[in-house]
Amino acid sequence: MIILQPQVLVPESELDALLFRKLERYARTCYKSEDKMKEASDPNFLKSKLTMGHESIIEHEKATVMFIVDRGISHEIVRHRIAAYSQESTRYCRYSQNKFGNEISVIEPYFFKGRDESYQLWKEACLGAEKNYMIMLESGCSAQEARSILPNSLKTELVVTYNLREWRHFFRLRADIAAHPQMRQAAIPLLLYFQSKMPSLFDDIEYDRDFPVEHYAQIVLTDDIFNPVV
Repeated sequence: MIILQPQVLVPESELDALLFRKLERYARTCYKSEDKMKEASDPNFLKSKLTMGHESIIEHEKATVMFIVDRGISHEIVRHRIAAYSQESTRYCRYSQNKFGNEISVIEPYFFKGRDESYQLWKEACLGAEKNYMIMLESGCSAQEARSILPNSLKTELVVTYNLREWRHFFRLRADIAAHPQMRQAAIPLLLYFQSKMPSLFDDIEYDRDFPVEHYAQIVLTDDIFNPVV
């Protein structure tokens, strides 16, 4: 069994300066103020429109990332309906195969660290599920049948595309203190990345500032097909 930490893969081309300029152009159509556009985009223009509640103007552009999280967290992410999703399928992925290392991969719950008894119980439960899953496959069960006993902690890869308005909605819900701890673990560092790239669109979104930074999911910059940038 492979124990992993959560990650979010973000193509370097997402949220670039051109995206911001296009949004300003689209928005200025509403006011016929295209003549006021300058060589560099005006972040205050879009920010003022969002403050007014005119968020539909940022629905024209989208951003795509890949979450590497556990199945439980992926179930929460896909509740966002204005979206496109592509997810690793336990119906077709057969983890007894060599390309998976002949074992399952799980995401380590950070909140069990330092709690030896709870951590051991979690680990034993995952190992037991892995063992029985492999036995079921060997006995003739299909992957979609054997997956019935796989744990909630099973690692999954989920490609997510939202328009920028939906990303604002996602962060408001998922980086908030009321969100599941492992959801905040992935959502907060991703929000901070979005804020660094497009502050005028995301700086107003609050998040759980008390969440321990040492447990943030790693943000990995990639090329456009999610190969890590070296």
